[in-house]
Amino acid sequence: MGSRGKGRTVLEVGADGVALITIINPPVNSLSFDVLYSLKDNFEEALRRNDVKAIVLTGAKGKFSGGFDITAFGGLQGGQKDESKPGFMSVEVITDIFEGTSKPSVAAIDGLALGGGLEVAMVCNARISTPNAQLGLPELQLGLIPGFGGTQRLPRLVGIAKALEMMLTSKPVKGQEACDLGLVDAIVSPDQLVSTARQWALDILERRRPWVVTLHKTDKLEPLGEAREMLKFARAQVRKQAPNLKHPLVCIDVVEEGIASGGRSGLWKEAEAFQALLHSDTSKSLIHIFFAQRGTSKVPGVTDRGLVPRRVTKVAVIGGGLMGSGIATALILSNYPVILKEVNDKFLQAGIGRVRANLQSRVKKGKMTQEKFEKTVSLLKGVLDYESFKDVDIVIEAVIEKVSLKQQIFADLEKYCPQHCILASNTSTIDLNLIGEKTKSHDRIIGAHFFSPAHVMPLLEIVRTNQTSPQVVVDLLEVGKKIKKTPVVVGNCTGFAVNRMFFPYTQAGLLLVERGADVYQIDRVITKFGMPMGPFRLADLVGFGVAIATGSQFIENFPERTYTSMIIPLMQEDGRAGESTRKGFYTYGDKRKASPDPELKKYIEKSRSISGVSIDSKLLKLSEKDIVEMIFFPVVNEACRVLAEGIAVKAADLDIAAVMGMGFPPYRGGILFWADLLGSKYIYSRLEEWSNIYGEFFKPCAYLAERAAKGASLSAPSKQANSRL
Repeated sequence: MGSRGKGRTVLEVGADGVALITIINPPVNSLSFDVLYSLKDNFEEALRRNDVKAIVLTGAKGKFSGGFDITAFGGLQGGQKDESKPGFMSVEVITDIFEGTSKPSVAAIDGLALGGGLEVAMVCNARISTPNAQLGLPELQLGLIPGFGGTQRLPRLVGIAKALEMMLTSKPVKGQEACDLGLVDAIVSPDQLVSTARQWALDILERRRPWVVTLHKTDKLEPLGEAREMLKFARAQVRKQAPNLKHPLVCIDVVEEGIASGGRSGLWKEAEAFQALLHSDTSKSLIHIFFAQRGTSKVPGVTDRGLVPRRVTKVAVIGGGLMGSGIATALILSNYPVILKEVNDKFLQAGIGRVRANLQSRVKKGKMTQEKFEKTVSLLKGVLDYESFKDVDIVIEAVIEKVSLKQQIFADLEKYCPQHCILASNTSTIDLNLIGEKTKSHDRIIGAHFFSPAHVMPLLEIVRTNQTSPQVVVDLLEVGKKIKKTPVVVGNCTGFAVNRMFFPYTQAGLLLVERGADVYQIDRVITKFGMPMGPFRLADLVGFGVAIATGSQFIENFPERTYTSMIIPLMQEDGRAGESTRKGFYTYGDKRKASPDPELKKYIEKSRSISGVSIDSKLLKLSEKDIVEMIFFPVVNEACRVLAEGIAVKAADLDIAAVMGMGFPPYRGGILFWADLLGSKYIYSRLEEWSNIYGEFFKPCAYLAERAAKGASLSAPSKQANSRL
């Protein structure tokens, strides 16, 4: 949404006396400060000129406006840009000049009218739209509220309930629905758009159509008592669904102000609230995530070499288990023909069945028609040998985490696949050099690590070794884009970025529990912090088999800083393996609902006696803050190592990896962004203190120690890294 070059608006006056003002700021005509001031100048000129009777506002090249330029928020938050006084743009310019005009104005909307774009359109006396235009106010996704009068005008056009729904969910509506709601006045084809809007503006002038000032409109607003009930219900829903977020509640308060005290009073409250939210940690975090997500596909030394992605027309997936079937689903959903290979017919049919079930659930939810289902399923072909691998462009291996098996598969692939074929592994922890040890194709071996369920989770971790060719990385980035994943390119090591950063997550929990902390309290606190589930509920979901297999990789490679506990192996000996066996740290009933299990105590006590650890009275009464820090600071510490070793290109990539791979709350900005809000000195001192008491597991790494000594941020690239990039 950022602007390229200087945005502007142009004014053309037709023979009919209508001034056409066009917003020009590619790619989406965002409202940068340049555009807004140019719009103000052109509006004022149109009002001054005697040959102008009415005004039509539109956007160049089929897009009205994608909203306020988000790159400008960063400048405002960092204090690099002068802020005009709160309300200057929204009240004195948009309301008093644009809406308070003596000449009627009509917005001609095509493509996008989002955020500030829609707010400017709502100031006009009427709106004409194309059927496929998207209209919405998505500001809450950035921790903000609409700041150009949207909280006041949208309820007056579509009613309180629909306005709240549009703002709180950030979901846009299409032209036709917008017309049914009263947000736009007529729907026309793109080629009729501007001419219809011109005529409409003249009709308003001649009083053949009503001259509506949106801010003064009250017919869609419910009586105050009823309105307050609706707002009360909306607040209750927000508190339940997003207990850690303040800005949705602020949005509701601002809407209420306008209903209770009038639109102008609401505008001033909106301006004040917007300014305060802009400087909040939540908004800074969400805007950081917005840009970080868009930056993951830029990889220095790879994507800046002018390489063009090669065409991928056929993909093979080896293994039809949970991961393989999920990967196959993601690929056929994006129209890639897929060959699914299994070792025998029973496994193959089960794999194809899983893919069909994944698609069937989309049909049930109304996201896919039966006809589309049949067409999509027809892209999948099951095989038991490598015969049809002779013309595949990419193979993704998704079998169990067993080194010898993977090595055998890669040696076979080298024999059966064409020379150009990319050989990818979905391993989550095993070093790729080890997997490709028995091949000569190191330049085309790459990690394509999906997260479970693969057709739902948004992250794709692309792992390159020192030998992986840049062309192969570019090709996989393109596939990732086509299957609608956010790719993060990382280096090769045990656990790569996501699993390596988060291996201390469960281990920290086990360390605390062996010394007296409560399993269920830890999970409760971590969920309250904003994670989808705590470390123990997650271990149950993943399954103890996987937990032990991946854990052994970390013990082998990072022995000095892994915490080994016998709790999970002891439970596994008793046939408890997590959710799949209905017993792990929790027990699971018919509907897979997790319930605490009093039997857990005996495993903890037995483990404690084996490792010779005693209960620490301090850990019996940990505060919520202490629990969050003791679970997450070791994760921050490992993330620092991943960054220092160059496994990740930049800190922002690790933030996205944490949010999209592990469910770290986006409104906290990702693992390192959150850590920087607390400060490197503070994190270092806490880890140092715990490592003195509880050992090496908590020991701060050299990178963290060095940053803390300088009081520097963990995310800022070091001078050395800068010179490399």
